[in-house]
Amino acid sequence: MATGLLERAPETTALREAAQAALAGHGRVVLVHGEAGIGKTSLVEALRAAPPDGTRVLVGACDAMTTPRTLGPLRDLAGGVGPRLRAALRGGERDEVLDALHDELVDRPGTILVVEDLHWADDATLDVLRFLGRRIDELPTVLVLTYRDELDRDHPLNRLLGDLGRGDRVERMPLGRLSAESVAALTRGSGLAGGRVYELTGGNPYFVSELVASADARSVPPTVVDAVTGRLRRLDAAVQDDVEQLAVMPAAVDPDLLARLVPGGLGALRPAEERGLIGVRPDGVQFRHELTRRAIVDGLPTSRRIELEQRAVAALLASGSEDAARIVHHAIEAGDVATVVEWAPRAAHDAAASGAHLQARAHLRAALEHREHYPPPVLADLIEQLAIEAYTTGDAVGAADRQVETIGLRRALGDPVALGVSLRWKSRFDWMAGRRADAETAATEATSVLTGAGDRTMLALALSNQSQLALLVHDLERARDLAAEAIRIARETGDRGVLSHALNNHGTAIGQLGDPDGFGEVLESAEMARAAGDMENAGRAYINLIWVALDDYRLDDAERLIPPALEAAQRTEFIGMATYQRAEQARLDLARARWDEALATIDMPEEVPHARCVALYVAGLARLRRGDDGAEPLLDEAWRIAQGIGEIQRTGPAGAALAEAALLRGDPERAREIARPLFEQARSRHALEIAAELAWLLRAAGEPVDDPPEGEHPFAIQARGDWRRAADRWHRIGCPYHEARALAESPEDADLLESLAILDRIDAEPLARIVRADLRDRGAHGVPRGPSSGTRHNPEGLTDRQVDVLRLLVEGLTNAEIAARLVVSVRTVDSHVAAVLAKLGVSSRTDAARVAREHGLVEPDASASA
Repeated sequence: MATGLLERAPETTALREAAQAALAGHGRVVLVHGEAGIGKTSLVEALRAAPPDGTRVLVGACDAMTTPRTLGPLRDLAGGVGPRLRAALRGGERDEVLDALHDELVDRPGTILVVEDLHWADDATLDVLRFLGRRIDELPTVLVLTYRDELDRDHPLNRLLGDLGRGDRVERMPLGRLSAESVAALTRGSGLAGGRVYELTGGNPYFVSELVASADARSVPPTVVDAVTGRLRRLDAAVQDDVEQLAVMPAAVDPDLLARLVPGGLGALRPAEERGLIGVRPDGVQFRHELTRRAIVDGLPTSRRIELEQRAVAALLASGSEDAARIVHHAIEAGDVATVVEWAPRAAHDAAASGAHLQARAHLRAALEHREHYPPPVLADLIEQLAIEAYTTGDAVGAADRQVETIGLRRALGDPVALGVSLRWKSRFDWMAGRRADAETAATEATSVLTGAGDRTMLALALSNQSQLALLVHDLERARDLAAEAIRIARETGDRGVLSHALNNHGTAIGQLGDPDGFGEVLESAEMARAAGDMENAGRAYINLIWVALDDYRLDDAERLIPPALEAAQRTEFIGMATYQRAEQARLDLARARWDEALATIDMPEEVPHARCVALYVAGLARLRRGDDGAEPLLDEAWRIAQGIGEIQRTGPAGAALAEAALLRGDPERAREIARPLFEQARSRHALEIAAELAWLLRAAGEPVDDPPEGEHPFAIQARGDWRRAADRWHRIGCPYHEARALAESPEDADLLESLAILDRIDAEPLARIVRADLRDRGAHGVPRGPSSGTRHNPEGLTDRQVDVLRLLVEGLTNAEIAARLVVSVRTVDSHVAAVLAKLGVSSRTDAARVAREHGLVEPDASASA
């Protein structure tokens, strides 16, 4: 029987070349991906067995656990790294881990850092890898990431892969199945027919190796499970028992734990190693493949599996393990309620400290499955912690609902400070969930309860919370005064977290009232919070800074602030903040007329109505201005959500988007009906930027306001009728769509032709059609025929890029493969595919391919390969 690594010479060479480049100081990310059993681990093992001279190989693996170990694959490295990184990994505090890992890699050029099975990674690990990937140019390191590519669209790994992108420093290495010739070589001497094995396995290397190892000359096992269990049953009963015990352990088993689980130690496992079931290294024992382990576990009777899980729990506890996540995993599988009750809160705390908030949430849920075992004060704390983790991970509705139970427990316990703190949290959750009235009620009670309760710091926070609510409805004087009182108390008590919270509100309020010092206060708030590791306050401060910059159309400022703010939110897994910051990025892209980028950036989480409202009107406007179908339903939903929230910061932009849509479809009466009351409300609330846009929309709809807004906001200039100065200002800012709209107000044909050229260039077909018709009505000469060359060759109005996407879709490529081919993000491709399906009037990729072939929208050779 043949042995060796077949059909992997190009991949092996590429990995070794990447390692040599790392030695010379040129870092690289290598993404090794393929189906289960395709040989990703074998490729890594070949590199580890014979690394290039001068390099070192560090390997960590993600485990198929119920809730992944926080930083699990990085903790696997502890035995091979320096003392600083070992200590940081033991502590689990994310910033310390990032700094120590960065320095470890800088100090050891030529490090090959492998993280296997990334599809099982916890969120903290993904964030660490994102951190390294963004700095790979400066690291003398090869970052080798292996993963299965059968990922759901919403799998968290997709975002990391999109962030890593492509380029000189990122290499994607898909692994294909073996050819029939290689399968024949592997079966040679086994007595098996290579053709039959190829037929059964399709060339999957793991399946081939299992069938060959398990079969005799007379028969071939029909499935891999049969192959693995058949090989296991050929071992002595005692060895079978030991292998089954190891099979319930998803993570590698270190020598100390092995001695507790397998009395005979490594010697007892030699037959299993010789059979190829397990792999033995000085640092521990692990199955050669997760599929082998899974096959053995799936073949166990339930009673036997529970018995083995109970032994695993006992061994971990006896060893003095502090790996709470691992203990909880086995305790859940064993039905060991007492251990879950004791260790799940600890696992949640560890995960939250590392920034793995999704895992913290899972552990808290596991604890609360047994809530009857906790005394009321502890139960109230656990439920509130779960609500906070839900809020942090973007589920504001779930957080608000769960906090109702916390409040009930706090009332019964009679601690006014704890009740006041929980009411303040409830106010925040309710606001994020779009429940403005409930948020106000909880905020008022929080301040009332905390007044005289003896904790002035929490009283200051409650006052600042009320200030924030006032700010959000543009009640700027009240927001300023409440924040000033909170700042005074926070300075007396010395609490910088509350001070940061209040400075943010105070600075934003006075800034919008015209005080130039206000935004300096907001920056001070952000830096103060970041220094304390308080990402909620830091994130909120950056959101305010960016939001106001976008409202003012200070787009360069917004473009500078968004990347570090978004990175900080993603790095600490504050998903709610990251969702908002992506909405701000989408607003920026929309203003720059980057339609594809705006649509690709957007998240529309139902759990965060405020962010969903923004995402909906941005997506609707991008589609509207580009002429895609489906824009107005998005705008209608944004308007419904905005009305439910009841804040001018939501109703103003959502209403302005509806008014713009009405103008583009030739309905100025509807535009006036929407814009007039919103303009009056915005003006009364000092929401001057929103008022300026609404005033311009009223002018465009034939009803200019008597006292248009003053100032240099480009919409205010346009609302006063000075289209030329507005167009110049839009041009300097970098807003081509708005520039073209201003030019379209000119009485001169030359200006309209300039407007049309801009609109055709940015693919803004609806407004271009209006301008083109206006020019023809005037009898202008030399009007471009349009549409753009990218849409003339097909009757469906697809752009050049959409045709490119359709061609690759017809070839059968996935969105991830299309993204790789076109060197764009998966999110951008998602947006293009949705637009293609909408324009073709179909609901599936298969139907799109059929329509493309029938209508000749793609080249014949592309169609033939579908």
